[in-house]
Amino acid sequence: MASPDKQKKRAQRAKTKAKQNRMGKPKPQANVVHPILANPFINEPFDDVEIDLATFDFKDIEENGFDPAHFDDLFQAMKAGEGISLLALCLVFLQYPVLELVVAEESQEAATDFMMGLLIVYRAIFHDEDEETALAWIGSEAFQSAYNEASDILQKKNARA
Repeated sequence: MASPDKQKKRAQRAKTKAKQNRMGKPKPQANVVHPILANPFINEPFDDVEIDLATFDFKDIEENGFDPAHFDDLFQAMKAGEGISLLALCLVFLQYPVLELVVAEESQEAATDFMMGLLIVYRAIFHDEDEETALAWIGSEAFQSAYNEASDILQKKNARA
């Protein structure tokens, strides 16, 4: 049997350890680029969505337009993001794999037109807005600010990856 002094030290260590376990360990904040990315619906929202980028044909979209039904997963995720904040909506939008592909492989003008088309259709579906009203929203200070902040956040996040 251990000495009373040794038993006392063990009991004290066990008490301290139990208290630490009850309190929980603080999560390190150093890796977090922005607190909004702690939300799994905002950070990598399309990880569970199966998107076959190999069959995506941008030239067909340029020539014939796109079917909004093909982008329902994006629009639903954007709606969920918008319920949190405009910044969250922009973060979700900018992480869409098809959009990332278009931005990477197409001209800036074509990519911008595609992005504008998606945003206009989103506003038409969920806010019953016409093109002119949607364009005013896209050009608004609030949207532009949130969009630029989202872009900065994702650049920082990707730089750390």
